[in-house]
Amino acid sequence: MKFAEEVVVEEFLPTFRSMLAADLRERDLTQSEVADALGVSQSAVSKYAHGEVAQNDRVRDDERVRRLVEEIGEGLATGSMSQVQALVEVEVLVRRLEDHDLIAQLHEEAMPALEGYGGDFDVHDPDDELRSTERVLTSMRRAIRIVENTSGFAALIPAVGANLCECLPDADGIDDVAGIPGRIFDVKGRATIPAEPEFGASEHVASVLLAAREHGSDARAALNLRYDLDLIERLEELGHVTAEFDAEYDDVASVVGEALSETSDATVLYHTGGYGIEPITYVLSDSAADAARVARKLA
Repeated sequence: MKFAEEVVVEEFLPTFRSMLAADLRERDLTQSEVADALGVSQSAVSKYAHGEVAQNDRVRDDERVRRLVEEIGEGLATGSMSQVQALVEVEVLVRRLEDHDLIAQLHEEAMPALEGYGGDFDVHDPDDELRSTERVLTSMRRAIRIVENTSGFAALIPAVGANLCECLPDADGIDDVAGIPGRIFDVKGRATIPAEPEFGASEHVASVLLAAREHGSDARAALNLRYDLDLIERLEELGHVTAEFDAEYDDVASVVGEALSETSDATVLYHTGGYGIEPITYVLSDSAADAARVARKLA
């Protein structure tokens, strides 16, 4: 595991300080004065001057970095900029470069697990897509462990298989919903999870979840189970509000919307099947783990 801060310390700062030390020396500051300005030892300045500190070419060649080095160099040399102001300006640049920019890209290269995000993330932003995505996947993995450790879960799986999904906070399509590739099946009495959760892996259950959210539900997750009247009654005993919708639909959003218009606080949606259509129950929850816990109570 490599932190973005390590990239700053190991790649950005040595390069920036080397560049700034060289700039200040060119402005006729002594080695001692440069050391004072940078807040480092004279031996460190000597290493910068003799090229003993490795520089990152991409940081050194970045026009924004070069421009700030020149600005701070002039300010410190003339006394028009304090060390505090210089620090603030560098910190601002670092944060900009961490936000979908150069440092984010260097971080991705240093930590291959981040590949695929294309530097399009900000590790300091609590609402960044990377953090939201990983939170959803973590919740899904937690839910999978609950399913795998729930004796009797297999008996709740419909013939078409079950799926469990959770969406991003601002989900507007299937690709914003994480599910289990291949669904959950009953294999010799055990719930079998074929693969790790992925975004875009669930279509049907994800569509029901998105339809519910479109029509006012705050649910972030959904789990489909087999249907029978006893199961619905047990869910109601657990405090869930249930709503039925028509199984023979052309547009899931419209039938789910109709059901929720009559029962807006429903946390369980179900249909009783139709010609060639298996009856199904859908549990809506705040998270995939919460949906799995509901199933555990039913098992």
